[in-house]
Amino acid sequence: MTVTWEELGWERLAAGVGRCRLPVWDCTAGLVAGRGALLLIDAGSSLAEGTRLRAQAEALAGHRVTHLALTHPHFDHVFGAAAFAGTEVFGAVGIDTVFAYEREELRADAVRNGLDTDAADEAVEVLVPPRHLVSGEWTLDLGAGRQVLLANVGPGHTAHDLAVLVPGEPEVVFCGDLVEESGEPQAGPDAVPSHWPAALDRLLDLGGEDALYVPGHGAAVDAAFVRAQRDALAARFGVS
Repeated sequence: MTVTWEELGWERLAAGVGRCRLPVWDCTAGLVAGRGALLLIDAGSSLAEGTRLRAQAEALAGHRVTHLALTHPHFDHVFGAAAFAGTEVFGAVGIDTVFAYEREELRADAVRNGLDTDAADEAVEVLVPPRHLVSGEWTLDLGAGRQVLLANVGPGHTAHDLAVLVPGEPEVVFCGDLVEESGEPQAGPDAVPSHWPAALDRLLDLGGEDALYVPGHGAAVDAAFVRAQRDALAARFGVS
């Protein structure tokens, strides 16, 4: 029996491309399907959530998840990563250092923001750094002529921000938390505010005027929204 995007609570953005908005923190998870290959973008906030994401994505695509891209090292985007054992995992260069040496900070942030203590402990215990670290751009071939570009566009929201460009009609750019629609962009202690506007300039160069931009939290937006948020951040942080 074939399931539909709507039945599983996913939004179809383009052919073989979709996203869902996860509960509690309104965090985005993305999906890009090729022929025999399937890329997930971000992994959710816990092992249980990651397991649900993987099952839903595989039901929609009809084959297993083969690749996982982590947009940045915050708990609500990465704590489900261990549910994707056997996949090729990608992140911006430096995310491995965060996973190796800042686990307690990740756990504390998760618990402070409301994640169950046991779920946070479980996720941190099995958190494994991505095998593939992106320092510039990395092209993934998902088959059937579908190529996806991973781009290290940060620093900005963190020091390790990865964006995902999916060519097509329309082009789709998964932005991570460099862009937020459901609230003001969050600048925590690991943010690099002086570079954030430039990171959004790189996002806009990547996608162009006609792309659909998918924030880390909130509804998909257009280039005008990203540009306005870039200008607001520049004013907020006193940079040009």
